[in-house]
Amino acid sequence: MKDKIVKIYGVVGLLTIIIAEIALFYGNQIIGVWFTPLVWTGYILFVDCLIYRKKGKSFISTHFAEFVILLFLSVGFWLIFEGYNLFIKNWHYINLPENLAVRYTGYFWSFATIYPAIFETRDLLEAYGFFDKAYVSKFELGKKWLIAVMFIGLVFLILPIVKHSEYFAPIVWTGFIFFLEPLNYFLNGGSFLKDLKNGTMQKILTHFSAGIICGILWEFWNYWAYTKWVYTVPFWGDVKIFEMPVIGYLGFPAFAIECYIMYSTAVIIIKKLNPKFESYFIKTAENITISHLTT
Repeated sequence: MKDKIVKIYGVVGLLTIIIAEIALFYGNQIIGVWFTPLVWTGYILFVDCLIYRKKGKSFISTHFAEFVILLFLSVGFWLIFEGYNLFIKNWHYINLPENLAVRYTGYFWSFATIYPAIFETRDLLEAYGFFDKAYVSKFELGKKWLIAVMFIGLVFLILPIVKHSEYFAPIVWTGFIFFLEPLNYFLNGGSFLKDLKNGTMQKILTHFSAGIICGILWEFWNYWAYTKWVYTVPFWGDVKIFEMPVIGYLGFPAFAIECYIMYSTAVIIIKKLNPKFESYFIKTAENITISHLTT
């Protein structure tokens, strides 16, 4: 039964992308307004189906309740960055629906797809064995260094709020990495520092690559949409691929790393509130390290 359900939503996901692309090509403005959340919903469903076919389990099919939680967390996390954008003013939206209820529905739906897209792409790369032989020399930061890194992250997060500048985009996209990653490590949550300690790199590289893949798709699909975002990035802003200045693509891998770290912190908090909670995504990512250590 589960196989049939997954196959159905996988086909629905693929058809959603194809039909939305065709409708947009023929100038359907309704699809143009809703294009971004439509194609990303289709992408998430289709990729989840591919993962299930490869592994016999997937985020949606195996841990649907957690997936629903992630949708809401994705909205909340992205609103944090929208808040920072009030200070750095690096992007804004155009051709938004005039009706506020419709507009905020579009916001919610679009923002809800961001973290699932990253995580599903990461799972897909892992399922097909990308970077499963990636090793480095074991590396561990001492406690004092980790505290120093947290302090740097805190400065990065506070500075754009205290002094508004469009040039602070790089520290917005790295602040949570520096601040939360040591905290996750100290609290024994999902952590890239654990991987470096064990000399494994697959989890880091699959997230890094997921950021690049999703970043390119975000900008590709956004470029053709009617309701879309545009950038006012101060760094070589005239040299663009689609809507994004070329230099901006460096932010997507960092953002994917940041997504995992922020979600790992959320999982730690949820587990404190509900000790029985087990995160499929964090557990799956942690198993990458375990598989390296047992081979």
